[in-house]
Amino acid sequence: MKKNYRIILSYDGTRFYGWEHQPDKEMTIQGKLESVLAKLAGEPVEVLGAGRTDAGVHALGMVANFRLDTDLSDTELKAYMNRYLPEDISINELVQAGDRFHARYNATGKTYRYTCYVGDEKPVFERRFVYVPEFRPDVEQMRAAAEYLKGTHDFASFCSNPRMKKSTVRCVDKIDIVSKGPWLTFYYHGNGFLQHMVRILTGTLLEVGAGKRTPESMQELLEAKCRALAGVTAPAKGLCLIKVDYD
Repeated sequence: MKKNYRIILSYDGTRFYGWEHQPDKEMTIQGKLESVLAKLAGEPVEVLGAGRTDAGVHALGMVANFRLDTDLSDTELKAYMNRYLPEDISINELVQAGDRFHARYNATGKTYRYTCYVGDEKPVFERRFVYVPEFRPDVEQMRAAAEYLKGTHDFASFCSNPRMKKSTVRCVDKIDIVSKGPWLTFYYHGNGFLQHMVRILTGTLLEVGAGKRTPESMQELLEAKCRALAGVTAPAKGLCLIKVDYD
């Protein structure tokens, strides 16, 4: 009898084409997980993720679930997966979940972190996980702009998918911008995020920090519902999925 397993995993997304498996690209997170489990099961195993991180995006706490008929204990199954997965993917927790648990549909919120380095030297050992702007942004101006973006809004201006048919209304209840030494870190929490939304929000806030936009212009962007008017999409490597919430 197949059991429903829930896993929490971390991965360095640098060399992967994102989470979702693709017919013409072998290097995806979902594809690697499904390949390892298929060898164990002797048949295809579908792994369902809480979200679809883009190419180059990282995760500390991605959640996924899959169904598998195995005699291995939870501890043995976790060890098996970690043994055969590549070094840049780690299963941190594996437990049996209720039969109706679905990593994506049951998720109630997500926390993302975007990291910038604004120091004078090069971040040699962190270079795969941070974005290095060519300027020192004004943190207070960015914080003022973030206040306009908090709450429930139509974030169509911050969505890169022009064919989005579903609602683009989301609730972002936290945008914290933390400056500590050479590190500038953006934290976002919300009930859901659109395609590239966090990276576009970050790129737009950085433009505020560069003096190219005013904090008050965020209200106009929200009302315009036009992607072309928002800022650039910040590079993928600075983004990391930190946590997925469930009731």
